[in-house]
Parts: sequence; structure tokens; C-alpha cells
Amino acid sequence: MLIISPSIIIDDSELQERFVRSSGPGGQNVNKVSTAVELRFDIKNSACLPEPLRERLLARSDRRLTADGVFVISAQRFRTQERNRDDARDRLAGVIHAAMHVPKKRVATKPSKGAKERRLSGKRERADIKRTRSSKTWD
Repeated sequence: MLIISPSIIIDDSELQERFVRSSGPGGQNVNKVSTAVELRFDIKNSACLPEPLRERLLARSDRRLTADGVFVISAQRFRTQERNRDDARDRLAGVIHAAMHVPKKRVATKPSKGAKERRLSGKRERADIKRTRSSKTWD
């Protein structure tokens, strides 16, 4: 069972784990033992996620999200299967926890009349300075 928050608990039956051989250095251990973990979580068909959270997760532009709505995490940082498994689960929990934050809607504002006037007067002053530089009267 993966506990994200008191209201969101993912059952182990919704998580699919596959153990594969790790890449990279590690001597004979790499060739013999399948320690890397590929964790799959079907966001689209999960019963434990509320609908707004599911929509935010599916709307993310994440390369780990497949076209079918399956989130795939590959963990191979550690030398043991158990630590890689915990790492993959922690990373999945972090992604879901980050998606729980609802972004605030932006409120459109207009510049005040005084701000507009200050901006235009500054532009006029700068234009006057530049205009005096290019005087054509040479002595």
C-alpha cells in the first residue's frame, strides 16, 4: 500500500512492478541479478485518485506518461531490489503529491493611470535626450 495523503491511498494491486537488469557499472552483479525496478501506475483507470487530481496528472507533459495514461518510473540507483523498489514508490508519491497542489488562477490587472503617465513621460525625456545628441549645427 502506498500512502500519499490521508485521503489518497494507492493499493498494491494498482501498481505493477517489473524487475530488470540494471545498466551501467557494477561488475558481475549487473549481469546476474535483476535489481532495477520498472514501476507502472495506470492513472487513467485508477479508482483511488479524485477526478481533478487525475486530470492534472494526465495534463502534465511528462515523458514518463504513456499515451494510454500509464505512468512509468524506472529506478536503478541502488544495488538492491528492495531499495530500488522503495525509490520508485517514493518518486511516484512525490509526483502525485506535487500534482495535488492546485495552481491559483491569474487575475488580469491593468496599469494605473499614474503608471501609464510615468512611463510615457520617461519615454519623452529619453527621446529629448537623444534628440539633442544629433544636433546638425556644427561650428
